[in-house]
Amino acid sequence: MSGGAAGPGCLERNDWICGEYLRTRSQELLDATVQHLGITAVSVLIGLLVAFPLALVARRWRSAAGPVLGLTTVLYTVPSLAMFALLTPVFGVSAAVVVTGLVLYSLTILVRNILAGLQAVPAEVREAARGMGYGPARMLYEVELPLALPALVAGLRIATVSTVAMTTIGSVVGYGGLGNLIASGMEGFFKAEVLTASVLCVLLALLADLLLMGLQRLLTPWTRAQTGVRARVRRGARAAKAVA
Repeated sequence: MSGGAAGPGCLERNDWICGEYLRTRSQELLDATVQHLGITAVSVLIGLLVAFPLALVARRWRSAAGPVLGLTTVLYTVPSLAMFALLTPVFGVSAAVVVTGLVLYSLTILVRNILAGLQAVPAEVREAARGMGYGPARMLYEVELPLALPALVAGLRIATVSTVAMTTIGSVVGYGGLGNLIASGMEGFFKAEVLTASVLCVLLALLADLLLMGLQRLLTPWTRAQTGVRARVRRGARAAKAVA
């Protein structure tokens, strides 16, 4: 007697984990991931380009620091749906609506971290640079920015991870990357679509954070040297205590 017909596949059963979904919808997943990455990268890059001069203004004129930081904080508190509704008449239903909203949301993180990094540069370092004939521009790019890089990249990491997550909100205008799949999956209770898109979104955030962490280590080799020195000092202190 021949075996019975195969049972329903994971798509028919509407399983959360479904290899058949990955196989049959691979192009759809790839397109959504590429759109997600593109919107995230453009938003963070523009946010950084806008945040840098704002941080310089806040540092240069103390009277401007309060308004600049206050404005970026207020923008961050605007609900995303309201933000997109306000931007749609200007940009239409397009990716520009999502990018502009994400740029505005990223400013509160980026401006504060850039400003904190620049303000943390020791005054004696600036004085030494002035004594060596450094002008304001040269001091900024050759002295202050390298020393502010740890704080800057830390802010960039937070902004990037949050932007990866917030890009999904763009599904309300059809430009949410993986958020489009999450929204359509929730609407039809398509478990595999919801879970797969959500996992991909988390993986993108983790990958971006790891890449930026590696970039920070590459651009600030002196921090690794300082960590090594502190570790040797601690080992020496423990050895001396043990001998005593």
